[in-house]
Amino acid sequence: EITLDGVESRKHVPIKEKDGKTVVKVPLYTHDDDISGTVSILLGKTKKLEHQGIKIELIGHIEAYYDKNQSSDFMTMARELEPAGVLQEDRNYTFEFRRFDKQYETYSGIGMRLRYFLRVTINRQYAGKIVKEKDFAVYLPTTEPEVNKNIKMDVGIEECLHIEFEYNKSTYHLKDCVIGKVYFQLIRLKIKQMEISIIKRETYGTGPQSHVENETIAKYEVMDGCPSKGEIIPIRMYLAAFDLSPTFKTSNNRFAVKYFLNLVLIDEEDRRYFKQQEITLWRKK
Repeated sequence: EITLDGVESRKHVPIKEKDGKTVVKVPLYTHDDDISGTVSILLGKTKKLEHQGIKIELIGHIEAYYDKNQSSDFMTMARELEPAGVLQEDRNYTFEFRRFDKQYETYSGIGMRLRYFLRVTINRQYAGKIVKEKDFAVYLPTTEPEVNKNIKMDVGIEECLHIEFEYNKSTYHLKDCVIGKVYFQLIRLKIKQMEISIIKRETYGTGPQSHVENETIAKYEVMDGCPSKGEIIPIRMYLAAFDLSPTFKTSNNRFAVKYFLNLVLIDEEDRRYFKQQEITLWRKK
């Protein structure tokens, strides 16, 4: 068994398992946090346990669901708990990893996940290893960027449609609110609906082994019905309601996560016109 110190008072956060559906809550660590605890070896009905050594490792691992060759550890720290010998009674071992390197945030996506975990291994010569793992999460809050320009873009179809849309900024924290407006300068199409969606794009692998997965995180109906020339439609969408992670520019040159605001117009013949704009998400302290 692996027991972490102070876990009762530490914040716990949900993470998704590999199947993408099962959610478990694990203790959260940030920036300079140490991690320490106790490993208990319980023999039970076994009178003695011959082993080739007992160790604990702290591992940061990037796992590709569909291609094991893309999976790798980006960090490993190890502590020896017991040299080779024989256990004839239950034993407890304390461990500590001080200010361990936290390069990346915990992440669980469509084709990849980044996890931190502790692994205790009891090596045995003939009967195989005994392994126990315990996951925990890492969040890395940052400060607000100094430059945060608003977004202005045009969407047009010659002599049929010309609209301008504007968002109040290009970088948002995970609990922020997207505020914007859409201005119709020319409208000769019979528009029946307008919606805005958040799209997450996950890119992993390199070269011919690269994969791109798009996931629509949320949809928000901005307008129902045909607008008139000169009309201004406001946009207000709260991000806290959605399952979002910060933008990952690149993680160990293995994968990246980007987010886009996707504005979609649908006419009465169900033709779709859209414009995408990348935004950056960050975790607020």
